[in-house]
Amino acid sequence: MAKQKTIYSCTECGGQTLKWQGQCPHCQAWNTLVETIAEKAVSRFSPVSETGQVQNLGTIEAYEEPRYPTGIEELDRVLGGGMVRGGVVLLGGDPGIGKSTLLLQALSYMSAQHAVLYVSGEESAQQVALRAKRLALDVRSVDLYAEIQLEKIQAVLAKHKPAVAVVDSIQTVYSEILQSAPGSVAQVRECAAQLTRLAKSSGTCIILVGHVTKEGALAGPRVLEHMVDTVLYFEGDMHSTFRMIRAFKNRFGAVNELGVFAMGEKGLREVKNPSALFLSHHDAQVPGSCIMVTQEGTRPLLVEIQALVDEARSPNPRRLCVGLEQNRLAMLLAVLHRHAGIPCYDQDVFVNAVGGVKITEPGADLAILLAVVSSLKNKPLAEKMIVIGEIGLAGEIRPVQRGQERLKEAAKLGFKQAIIPLANKPKQAIDGMTIIPVARLKDAVTHMH
Repeated sequence: MAKQKTIYSCTECGGQTLKWQGQCPHCQAWNTLVETIAEKAVSRFSPVSETGQVQNLGTIEAYEEPRYPTGIEELDRVLGGGMVRGGVVLLGGDPGIGKSTLLLQALSYMSAQHAVLYVSGEESAQQVALRAKRLALDVRSVDLYAEIQLEKIQAVLAKHKPAVAVVDSIQTVYSEILQSAPGSVAQVRECAAQLTRLAKSSGTCIILVGHVTKEGALAGPRVLEHMVDTVLYFEGDMHSTFRMIRAFKNRFGAVNELGVFAMGEKGLREVKNPSALFLSHHDAQVPGSCIMVTQEGTRPLLVEIQALVDEARSPNPRRLCVGLEQNRLAMLLAVLHRHAGIPCYDQDVFVNAVGGVKITEPGADLAILLAVVSSLKNKPLAEKMIVIGEIGLAGEIRPVQRGQERLKEAAKLGFKQAIIPLANKPKQAIDGMTIIPVARLKDAVTHMH
């Protein structure tokens, strides 16, 4: 029997090369080439719509796609209002974090209004039934199909025409056209492309569950994220009861939207006031603690930033961040020394965002530095104070987006003072809140007590 020809595919971009190399020649990523069996080029795709014609964009009637509510408000928020007809959603997360549980809860609710199908590739029908019983869900209208062969799944979807279908997970599905094993780059890319094509042509909303690698990225090529309409990631500590779902891509809604859940005996439960999770309850104000308001999509969230500054015991002081960007901390400490005259070059600096939330926006800069100064001088900040602002290398305080909404959210939760950038100063006073606008870092440090 003739030996089958093999090629090497990149797990990041899907690019192919005949020989193994340390670096992908297409995207320059290192150690991402894996061996797969070369497949014959066969055209497997037909156009979704009729032959395209040139149209004037101004004459095309635009309308909002109707949404399918999932029955879980936090999930609807992340999706942009619910499922969209013909949309493809990719849900990724660590093993055991609650992906299958959440989707089974959503299908249980949606089955009352729509035909739904749960395709299980990892668990048997009995295992899924046991989970539904444990969660006390009404699944009498939920159809289940335990299969991993793509062609059979396509046939069942074409026959039953469900409004919503879940494929759990895409890494277990394989196509007969390809010889490589399920979960390989070629199989994942092919199966996702075929299911996406089916969703667009039939109008079925398909949710793909994706595995996550040790580095936290979705297993398989990054091209998988480009194929789908929405990419959602589960975040949160496995040892905590709280789970967060963040939208990294959404063609039908806002990106970086955040949904917060709590894991209980009856599955994932929505958290209506997530700001309460990210705030510690101290008997009195403590040094090194500063409250900020971050913007997650359309939702303002209050998060506590904690800093601990301690005398360094080694020639190289440590700089450690949890939930924040580590390189940015080193830059901010340099700005603090240069423009506020407060050195930290002989101190270990540890910064943490309470509650396991990850803050990526620069609007946390001022809160980080005021928490550092508070810990260094062992003086707590004023009670019921919030801080927002981005810091430039010249020591200026830059404005943040949606400053008015952040201040209103803080006032609603009982905060009385706010140190904000001068450019974010509201035109009208906010009831019960004293606004302290600052233009320079030095001014903010003098107003912190």
